[in-house]
Amino acid sequence: MAFSSASGYGNLPNGNFSPIIYSKQVQLAFRKSAVANAITNNDYFGEIANQGDTVKIMKEPEVSVKAYTRGTTILPQDLDDEDFSLTIDKSNYFAFKIDDIEEAHSHIDFMNLATDRAAYRLADQMDQDVLGYLSGYKQSSLHGAPDTVNATVNGTVAVSTAGTDELLSSMKLNKGSFGNITTSSAGSHSIPLVPRFGGATAQPTATASPLQVIARMARLLDQQNVDSRNRWIVLDSVFIELLKDEDSRLMNSDFGGSGIQNGLILNSLHGFRVYQSNNLPAVGTGPGTSGSANQLANYGVIVAGHDSAIATAEQINKVESYRDPDSFSDIVRGMHLYGRKILRPEALVNAVYNAA
Repeated sequence: MAFSSASGYGNLPNGNFSPIIYSKQVQLAFRKSAVANAITNNDYFGEIANQGDTVKIMKEPEVSVKAYTRGTTILPQDLDDEDFSLTIDKSNYFAFKIDDIEEAHSHIDFMNLATDRAAYRLADQMDQDVLGYLSGYKQSSLHGAPDTVNATVNGTVAVSTAGTDELLSSMKLNKGSFGNITTSSAGSHSIPLVPRFGGATAQPTATASPLQVIARMARLLDQQNVDSRNRWIVLDSVFIELLKDEDSRLMNSDFGGSGIQNGLILNSLHGFRVYQSNNLPAVGTGPGTSGSANQLANYGVIVAGHDSAIATAEQINKVESYRDPDSFSDIVRGMHLYGRKILRPEALVNAVYNAA
């Protein structure tokens, strides 16, 4: 019984008049928003869906323009046929068993519940992996130590000047990227962020504001001639809190916004579609750890880019069930086989930061 009885009370001592009732309603776990499919393209999906594990992608040849002088011999150039590859090399699975007797006695459809949860877990693992990859980090614990710098090239690099993380060093923002932050070791430390509150006449010393960082990311893409249409930016919850402190109207449903919907929280900010994700890299104790001593060991990573910057392709994404030959039960299993490739590193920019 849920309520107590006085000492010595002996009426209906077993409590059977007040049985425990199990609800048919199941409390579902909260789920993270997946954004990878919204910020990547699947242009090569059809070419690899049924066979092969690698797609070779040809690059547009560069053509030189030269000054012409009348009467001189024209020397045609040889065109380059440079290519790079997208490899299907990531595979995840799940498998669970439902006993016939347990299924018959249960008032809950555990098979459908578990299958739905498993499908979400597969999608979440891909989201972690893709967001980490395009940020320059390993993120999914299934394929390497999470929140560590990625040093494994997928296939071949799209641009010869890209590093082992397949990104361009010129498209990475840190403390040294902002001239007003002049401290020792600034080049490798994360950006100390402080919102510029309404009415403030200047940014606090040796800090940057969230909007400054986003504007700088937009400028870097502009300088790479990246199309201003179809740009996106993915932010974590700490960065978004700082951004709201700077101007609560930006992403507040009280001011006409719609809140988080499939990760999308704002249609345009400095030309970016703004997404929120808890799958971005968070090194050490993450970006919420404030103080200059933590700007090298504890920080977060945000990333912005263009829809054409990265491709994803799936080859297997299925769920099946079969009878367990060794027991009276059904086994449900699923597999997800996919690949991802940075196609245009010049169309990706990331920033490391922490709350100052």
